[in-house]
Amino acid sequence: MSPEWLLADGEPFVDGLVLSHPEQLERLRRVCPEAEKTSVLAGDPCFDRMLAGRRHRERFRRALGVRRGQRLVVLNSTWNPEGFFGNGGGQDVLPGLLPRLASELPADDYRLAAVLHPNIWYGHGPGQIRVWLDRARRGGLTLIDPVHAWRQALLAADVVLGDFGAVSYYAAALGIPVLLAAATRDRLDPEAPLATFVREAPRLDPYGPLRGQLEDLLAGHRPPAGPAEFTSSAPGASAGLLRRLFYTLMDLPEPAAPALLEPLPLPPYEPPRRTAPLDVRTHVGTRARGADVTDVRIERSTGHPYDTAHGMPYDTAGETHRAVHEDTRDPGDLTSADVIYRDGRPDDPRLGGPAEWTAEVLRRYPHCSLAGYVTGPHSCTVRAREYGMFQLSAAPGADADPAAYASALHAWLAGGGAVPPGGVTLRVHTAGRVHPVTVTPATGTGRPRSAAAAGPDSPGAQSPVPD
Repeated sequence: MSPEWLLADGEPFVDGLVLSHPEQLERLRRVCPEAEKTSVLAGDPCFDRMLAGRRHRERFRRALGVRRGQRLVVLNSTWNPEGFFGNGGGQDVLPGLLPRLASELPADDYRLAAVLHPNIWYGHGPGQIRVWLDRARRGGLTLIDPVHAWRQALLAADVVLGDFGAVSYYAAALGIPVLLAAATRDRLDPEAPLATFVREAPRLDPYGPLRGQLEDLLAGHRPPAGPAEFTSSAPGASAGLLRRLFYTLMDLPEPAAPALLEPLPLPPYEPPRRTAPLDVRTHVGTRARGADVTDVRIERSTGHPYDTAHGMPYDTAGETHRAVHEDTRDPGDLTSADVIYRDGRPDDPRLGGPAEWTAEVLRRYPHCSLAGYVTGPHSCTVRAREYGMFQLSAAPGADADPAAYASALHAWLAGGGAVPPGGVTLRVHTAGRVHPVTVTPATGTGRPRSAAAAGPDSPGAQSPVPD
């Protein structure tokens, strides 16, 4: 709010200057009194749509594939060079931060998404943005639509890593914990509430352990009063105030029907797609004699996992293996993978179905012990080289990535477990929860292209796949 932005030849060049709070009007009077006559207090329609959309938070989380027990971390950047996606006030934070977030935050405990200002997209071009963030995207980062879906992602968030832009302020106004990774104040009016927020908000130490900082923020979060107070002086009322202004400017009578804002649409289902290799650490619990339930603790990470408090590999007890998505960028990753997985419809003719695909994978990659075909958000068909095919299904209360269930089964079988004819229940421990998963021998899963092609790899075969 300064004369160079609001005046032309000493006069306002707009008919209506919409402000969301009287605090802005007071600053306007001080810095540009000539524009006061055009100012109108009309709330904030963007904030109002988010307030109305709060009731759909769980739907927005499910649209992003956030599982129960997972925490959604939303990174956001404004478009200034000093922003999070710029040089972060001279620190160039983001390039080094993204791979560390992927390696330090267990994949099943945290979900990562990024909201970048539209000017970043249009300034550099979508292709360049995706190239810059390719490694992070293969590790599970989702880029949010900068126009149509950022509000929903914000409502779904558990924590926001951001800068001095409006998205961070909106997050704070909604009561979401915010950690500032870029906090320059050079471009802010020092008297503005946003500047106060930036001065007082907790800071991210980009060189310190990241997981511990996020957990400390979540444990000690107390929503600041300023953002909620100063974002809008008329929460929920902007539609009516704005329509009144528009019809006044047109010198027309206002309609009698209520003025309403479009609700936030439900975004398309976009779960994380991790094609970078996963380092998996597991610990199989002791199984009681005669019991048909066993416990497997599992933690998956892209890159080398580290204990955030001590700088050592976390959960050092237990076994490790490598799980790799079939669409990994480097085909060499598949030759050393213990578990290879992918997702697809059971009747996808391109893949031949779970039976044919799993048999093909084990033939092609002799080192692989288990192939997993994820058929839905809660199911997976696997073929273990020495044990045959099994169907993995989430029991009531389970809500983890089925690929994690496949890794848990691999660890259990490698530790001497065996699936009886009636099946077994694995209790998979991850993301601070216990996920019961039923494991049953699979029969009739998929259909080979021909009898000659099927051979010992027919859908009901329980024999090992020949090398």
